Amino acid sequence: MTTDDQTPAEAPPAPMPPAGLALRPRGDSAVLELSGALTVHEVTQLQARLERLEHPPEAIDLSGLERIDTAGAWALLALERARAAEGTTLRLEGASAETTLLLDHVRRALPEPEEPPRRERGLTAMLERTGRSVAAGAAFLLDLLGYFGLFLARLGRTLRHPREFRMTALVAHAEEVGYRAVPIVGLMAFLIGVVLAFQGSAQLRQFGAEVFVVDLIAISVLRELGILLTAIIVAGRTASAFTAAIGSMKMREEIDAMRTLGLDPATVLFVPRILALLIMLPILGLIANVMGLFGGALMSWIELGISPSMFRTRLLEGTDVSHVVVGLVKAPVFALIIGVVGCHAGMQVQGNAESLGRMTSQAVVTAIFAVIVADALFSIFFAQVGL
Repeated sequence: MTTDDQTPAEAPPAPMPPAGLALRPRGDSAVLELSGALTVHEVTQLQARLERLEHPPEAIDLSGLERIDTAGAWALLALERARAAEGTTLRLEGASAETTLLLDHVRRALPEPEEPPRRERGLTAMLERTGRSVAAGAAFLLDLLGYFGLFLARLGRTLRHPREFRMTALVAHAEEVGYRAVPIVGLMAFLIGVVLAFQGSAQLRQFGAEVFVVDLIAISVLRELGILLTAIIVAGRTASAFTAAIGSMKMREEIDAMRTLGLDPATVLFVPRILALLIMLPILGLIANVMGLFGGALMSWIELGISPSMFRTRLLEGTDVSHVVVGLVKAPVFALIIGVVGCHAGMQVQGNAESLGRMTSQAVVTAIFAVIVADALFSIFFAQVGL
């Protein structure tokens, strides 16, 4: 190949000059003239030179710009918005058609500042908020009732079709709900018995009625505190565990995969969990009763000198079996409340970790509150029927 056949290489395009700044007075105002290129490489330089100006410009002349990109347009519009926030205006003059089009596109893409919603005041607004809260609470209760009905329907279906019953899942959940909760439930009940005996003895000693501390411990533990505190502890452990497990499965779209495979989530997820609670909570309540009485007997022996044989005799003579029945009757209801609340909260989880944490906390609070309300209703009911 000869030299004559070689095509001379094209010279690279000359780089665009950087954005230049020049102040030109116009009467009592100041106009800032921009020339050259205003791109992402010159934005920092532009902002630094603007900060060194003694008097902010009232207008910017863009007629000398040879090149501008979205970063440069954003810098200009950010300056314009900052001046508007200060109560003044900044005019952009002399822009070409292409620059004007780019500025319009960037202006529409800029996020608008969100204003906090204005809180209405007055009696009407208060009544409206109260009504909305009551309606939301009623809708929540109806939703819980719907999940309870779904559990009963799926439980009846598994009884009609025993092959669909998942015994392995039931045993696993019973172990997690019941067996692993025995230490904390037993320790809690033991300490409650100790506290009742200590505080009761301090008060009854003033009247010479120390022996009645046995009745105080027996009625308090067997009728109320044993099963109530057990349900509260189980609500804190189990409602959160149910919500976290089901919510995580929903975040990973495993529940949708179950439906795709023809599996019913209520049968697979709800029935074993709630049924495990129904079985294990009465057992945990019995353990709490025994440990509470043991703690009370121990403290009565230490503090009042009531021997274990005397404590047992007084317990059998002065305590009716109805107190035990009243306490254990509450256990299945508490178990249903905890299980339904936990499963319902798990199904309300959205596709992010924030929703999972919020629903887990809400499940624990709702379950504990519902258990306490149910216990109060039981107390009123048994008082009315004479138990």
